[in-house]
Amino acid sequence: MFKKLRNRFLIVNLVSISIMMLVAFATIYTITYQNVQRETNMELYKVSDFYHSPYNSSKMPRGEGQGSGSGSSSNTGASGPGSDSLPSNAMNGDNGGPGGDPNSPPARSVSFMIKADDQWKITDTHSRFDMEDTFYTEALQKVNQNKVGDSERQTGQFALDGTDWAYVVDPSGDGHMIVFIDVTAQQGILTNLIYTFAIVGLVMLIVIYFLSRYFANRSIAPVREAFEKQKQFIGDASHELKTPLAIINTNADVLLANQEDTIANQAKWLHYIKSETERMTGLTNDLLYLTQMDDSRSTMIHAKFNMSDAVESIILPMEAVIFEKSISLDYNIEPNLTVHGNSEQIKQVILILLDNAVKYSGPKGSVNVTLQRQNNDVMLAVSNTGEGIAPEHLDRIFDRFYRTDSSRARKHGGHGLGLAIARSIVDQHKGEVYARSVVGEGATFYVRLS
Repeated sequence: MFKKLRNRFLIVNLVSISIMMLVAFATIYTITYQNVQRETNMELYKVSDFYHSPYNSSKMPRGEGQGSGSGSSSNTGASGPGSDSLPSNAMNGDNGGPGGDPNSPPARSVSFMIKADDQWKITDTHSRFDMEDTFYTEALQKVNQNKVGDSERQTGQFALDGTDWAYVVDPSGDGHMIVFIDVTAQQGILTNLIYTFAIVGLVMLIVIYFLSRYFANRSIAPVREAFEKQKQFIGDASHELKTPLAIINTNADVLLANQEDTIANQAKWLHYIKSETERMTGLTNDLLYLTQMDDSRSTMIHAKFNMSDAVESIILPMEAVIFEKSISLDYNIEPNLTVHGNSEQIKQVILILLDNAVKYSGPKGSVNVTLQRQNNDVMLAVSNTGEGIAPEHLDRIFDRFYRTDSSRARKHGGHGLGLAIARSIVDQHKGEVYARSVVGEGATFYVRLS
């Protein structure tokens, strides 16, 4: 069950984080893509405006970078006049400045232009670099395949011979002018961004998986512990109830088997039934009290009261009982010590600890009770001689139904709920209760209250 719960937690966590990462990466990619497209379109429009400018049309020599006829270009081939006549700074993309070529387009990357008629036949070309006629033809075919209409400016992209090109189509007179620029670098940035997101996302998911698994195990641990305690509690409660029920059932069978006997003759069996019924009543009352404490449904009023008087009010009535058991009792109560809480509940804690000390002090043992102030707190200590408590049991003796020795505990009576009730009361008072023991010498229970 807990493994399924942990796996469900992991799946929900990973799916949630994956969705958030996907949304974040998609947002970053979309913004980057839009910025790249915006810069590409701005560069396209700038180059297109250059080719539309009257200055460029009037100053560009015929034959230097301009072709004529259908699909021919005067700058094709390594020996074409167009390539030799352009200054070297034009080949580097410099233009418009001192010493720059005024006939070179203001492009930061490779660009070229094609003019076509209404039938999409090449009528003119221009490029700062040598390009084959077939390249112009294939580029124009790509544009013609992707065109939406012939009446308005439109942009697009395509890949040709391993290079990514962006283009803008401008209707001009009786045909079209198409300007191309190389956007391989920009597309490479976007592709690398996708790969980076994929790698980073995968690494993050792996790291998050192990972190989530670690924290899931830590988160489930208290639930697992509570569940195990609940199972043990149900088992212990059932065991405690099973014994008196079995005794009651057996004695009832004896009564039914001797129906002709008088009540006086069968009084023994009735007393057994009554005794076990009272034991069950005490057990159910203790369980109900613990439930009320856990659910914070207690309606007890907390106020300042005299702790010294509360301790003495419990010790004095028990002196006779302790004396009859041949147990010596010593106590040292510092007078007029006050704490904030419910006096009746605190008296119940004192009674539980004192009764526990008397039960386990052993024959001719001794019990010692001290109450004194420590700094700003009041410390109650109840000690007894006896066998003591082994170290492995000290942290669990306040658990419900827990006994260090079940057979010995049943001989002394009780259900193993007294110390659990004491801890619940002290916890409700924001105090602390714990035990110290030396095996073979005895044990001491401490209660610290403010």
